[in-house]
Amino acid sequence: MKLQKIISLIDGQILVETENDQEISCAAASDLMSDVLAFAEPYSVLLTGLCNPQVVRTAEMADIAAIIFVHGKVPEAETIALAKKKGIPLVVAKAPLFEICGRLYQAGLKSCDASCRVGRS
Repeated sequence: MKLQKIISLIDGQILVETENDQEISCAAASDLMSDVLAFAEPYSVLLTGLCNPQVVRTAEMADIAAIIFVHGKVPEAETIALAKKKGIPLVVAKAPLFEICGRLYQAGLKSCDASCRVGRS
């Protein structure tokens, strides 16, 4: 699913934009960055309520394609500046995490979590 479609589905506001409309493979939802490192797949979107620079650093290490902040939370200038430097799109959505996950799942975007890895080789 293209990032622009995801943004449209969640009524997101773009804070940091990139030039290309990336293809997103799946979604990971977590406030624990250790879980993101363990379970997120490359080219996925990260849904989180955390707004600190560590989220961007984790996304870079895990090859996350974009970060969506839920509950209308807007990260501080330092986080936005780091995302711009690293080329990681940032989006803010007003809806809660559970609702955003539901919208994306209903639209066909799959989860990156461990329970979906059963049977994968």
